[in-house]
Amino acid sequence: MSKITAFLPCRKGSQRVINKNTRPFCGIDGGLTKIKINQLINTPSINKIIVSTDDEKVKNICYEQLSKSLKEFEIIERPAHLASSTTSTDDVITYVTNVVKEESDILWTHVTSPFIDEGFYENAIEKYIKHKDEFDSLMSVTKIQKYLWDSKGSSINYDRSVEKWPPTQTLPELYEINSAIFIANIEIYKRYSDRIGIKPYLFETDENSSRDIDWEHDFKLAETQWDRTMKEQLIRE
Repeated sequence: MSKITAFLPCRKGSQRVINKNTRPFCGIDGGLTKIKINQLINTPSINKIIVSTDDEKVKNICYEQLSKSLKEFEIIERPAHLASSTTSTDDVITYVTNVVKEESDILWTHVTSPFIDEGFYENAIEKYIKHKDEFDSLMSVTKIQKYLWDSKGSSINYDRSVEKWPPTQTLPELYEINSAIFIANIEIYKRYSDRIGIKPYLFETDENSSRDIDWEHDFKLAETQWDRTMKEQLIRE
């Protein structure tokens, strides 16, 4: 089995949620960055963690946690041309091929998915390894079985001339890419200029676990969910 390298890109200039990566989250100093870096540290199959950021606070938070761990790590300066709100993900993918210098499987994730924890990462890695003969990569998805319409007012995943309101469980299973986890070998990045190959394994995560913090109301909802989850864990214990 090749090495598993976690790649964590963390841009400073969030416009929709100010300082979302480092502001306190549910009273946790270091916020989403501290939560995520510890989740990666606590994932047994991850050998190395690479943090790419232009944020000094992120660097300090990550170094404080990583320096106490047994994981191999690098905290590297994210180039200015890759740190704007208009940066293309395709350009960051090319950048990854320059910063990962050795043969490795890459697990790409984000701090904005705090409910995707070490259990999810370990399970995803296990699925990726188990199904390597059939699939060339893995990405996390959320299943959608709902009535979907386009902007022109037409249904797109069922035929209303046949049945206007079919039971939702009979609708086709569609999958939203939730961007919480991508796993592929560095050679896939080089061959396809992509973070997945031509046949990715669809690693399904539920809607609550894959919540992505992209707007201010997402941040507040995630804090409420986190607080409730922690209380439920204490009750179970």
